[in-house]
Amino acid sequence: MMPATQAVRSQVSAEEWQQRVDLAACYRLVALHGWDDLVFTHISARVPGPEHHFLINPYGMTFDEITASSLVKVDLDGRKVMDSPYEINPAGFTIHSAVHAAREDAKCVLHVHSVNGVAVSAQKQGVLPISQQSIFVLSSLGYHAYEGVALNPEEKPRLVADLGDKSFLMLRNHGLLTVAATVPDAFLLMYVFEATCMIQVRAMAGGAALIPIDPRIISGAQAMVQQVTGSLGGALAWPALLRKLDRVDPGFRN
Repeated sequence: MMPATQAVRSQVSAEEWQQRVDLAACYRLVALHGWDDLVFTHISARVPGPEHHFLINPYGMTFDEITASSLVKVDLDGRKVMDSPYEINPAGFTIHSAVHAAREDAKCVLHVHSVNGVAVSAQKQGVLPISQQSIFVLSSLGYHAYEGVALNPEEKPRLVADLGDKSFLMLRNHGLLTVAATVPDAFLLMYVFEATCMIQVRAMAGGAALIPIDPRIISGAQAMVQQVTGSLGGALAWPALLRKLDRVDPGFRN
């Protein structure tokens, strides 16, 4: 019998396999940074090509177990379009399918329940302009009110409206979400989002008055990103992150 890795790889295009490797790497990186919540959050990526097919984690696997071949391929309704022994989390795909359907540029949607992110999502003022990291988040941030566990399809239009054309979405009392054209970009955005929240929680715990950043600096944040990364975005750091994963455990490539 053909090993699972070879069996999946033989059925998909080279472009899809690369997307699978990148998405599996993203799951492993989320676990490595401690943003995972056992098996209860999700990262999805669109399969290259004309079909609206997506890759998402098998429900029940921890993020440090995810491999390129174990990812489940589904359509916009969450139905499997390729044989897989695994199921997906219906609550997870409610959120992801809404964003993918509304945003053609949303090739990757990353959602976490990080402790710092949830803490700030419960603060009425939301993200404060108090760190260099925060200016990038605030330049493209939306908020979505909590409506319970995301099982109700009727929530989709409200979530999409709150996201709009932004890259960052704070799900009130729930967690963080980033949207990007590539997996590396979505990961970099989440890295900045979580760092913003961690810094805010620590700064507020210090008890001293905080120094706000001039709004004029925030308005130029997107241009700064392009300059700092040489217009590469997440792709600048991605090869190094993959090398790090290969040193820790290259199993994500299977």
